[in-house]
Amino acid sequence: MTTQVVILAAGMGTRLGRPHPKPLTPLSSGETIMRRAVDALRAGLGDEVHVTAVVGFKLDLVIEAMPDISFVYNEVYDSTNTSKSLHKALHLSQPGGVLWLNGDVVFDPRVLGLVREHIEAGRSFVCVNTESVAEEEVKYTLDDDGYIRELSKQVVGGLGEAVGINYVAADDKATLVRRLQEVGDQDYFERGIEVAIQEDGLRVEALDISEFHIVEVDFDEDLTRANEFVG
Repeated sequence: MTTQVVILAAGMGTRLGRPHPKPLTPLSSGETIMRRAVDALRAGLGDEVHVTAVVGFKLDLVIEAMPDISFVYNEVYDSTNTSKSLHKALHLSQPGGVLWLNGDVVFDPRVLGLVREHIEAGRSFVCVNTESVAEEEVKYTLDDDGYIRELSKQVVGGLGEAVGINYVAADDKATLVRRLQEVGDQDYFERGIEVAIQEDGLRVEALDISEFHIVEVDFDEDLTRANEFVG
């Protein structure tokens, strides 16, 4: 089955302060963040991978820059958060699991080898970095069986950070879609995962990708760090 990928690219990116959507930010390699991600996804997961971007802020710029992918429009992008963008994309997706990533993630393409193995195993996961537990990042804890128990920016005693690359297996998707619909407009998608874990017993693995460079570009210093390894 063709791998489905969703890129969350509807936000206004106010913290980075560029006049264009953050995924269109150029890297030192000459590519934009989004172009680099899509090319890496096709190289790492196969040319047949189906990529859909959720767009909102200045969507015409994203559509013009990325004519080789599909789009879903979050018309309330300016008053909702990633939970609602992901809900819309998953609700409209084809049968099967879905890999999704934040549109501001710059990653070492080699991480996709590890990601692909876990997709083929058919288990839901959140990619994590265990070498950093910054206050402003989404953090996690594990239950006694080694699955994610808590997943939010408010976690105390976090074991690491979520890095913005995630997968929901086919059997778990309907549950996550329902919880994403229920959570607040201003919630991040991680809240939907956390509620599904707490209320539905959803089992989500923490996939440790600490050996690979991955940066979510929120500020200029993040962009500098990303450019140090993109080549």
